[in-house]
Amino acid sequence: MKAVIALGANIGNPLENLEIALSLLRESTKVISVSSFYKTAPVGGPAQPDYLNAVCIIESELPALDLLSLLQGIEKSLGRERSEHWGPRTIDLDLIQFGGLLSKSTELELPHPRAHERRFVLEPWLEIDSDAVLLSHGRVDQLLAQLPLNP
Repeated sequence: MKAVIALGANIGNPLENLEIALSLLRESTKVISVSSFYKTAPVGGPAQPDYLNAVCIIESELPALDLLSLLQGIEKSLGRERSEHWGPRTIDLDLIQFGGLLSKSTELELPHPRAHERRFVLEPWLEIDSDAVLLSHGRVDQLLAQLPLNP
């Protein structure tokens, strides 16, 4: 199944952390496409360094919750600590969309509940898929056009 994953990092060595996360994804899934890396200001949370963000599209035979566990395992292996909501992180891997699956479970909400509001998700996604559609929200190019340039 095709999945869209957003990657972000802003502490430690963000570039290296993103590259390692992508390498680990390649070991467990088929990575189809990876966007450029985007430097972005943090959204919400405490004062913290800017982020380096990207989006990748993968193919995976894993069920959605198993893919989520894989992403969380990669985060843990790169030292991700979940101590502060929207706080700085060595790596963040968000499952944005998984095929046509819609989910509102406590374990997994799909599509990602705030993806339509986040330029740092939509812009890199559009770079690698010009026809991208965010389920229940619409075309990514149209969603992006509605967002302010500086969130």
